[in-house]
Amino acid sequence: MENCESLLKKAILLKPQERFLLIDGLIRTIDEPNKDIDTIWAEEAEKRLIAHRNGKTTGISFKDVFGKEL
Repeated sequence: MENCESLLKKAILLKPQERFLLIDGLIRTIDEPNKDIDTIWAEEAEKRLIAHRNGKTTGISFKDVFGKEL
């Protein structure tokens, strides 16, 4: 089995798009999506949108947040 250093040397020789695909694939194995958390956040976003549309919350202007006009 190859070690990390030898794999890195081989990866550096790949074309940029191939390196990107390799990196993306590796990151996905570390940061796997959690469907339960995604569902909770989707429900929360929907509740917040409904509350905003019903006038229960107010927005903040882009200028107030970023200090400039959009």
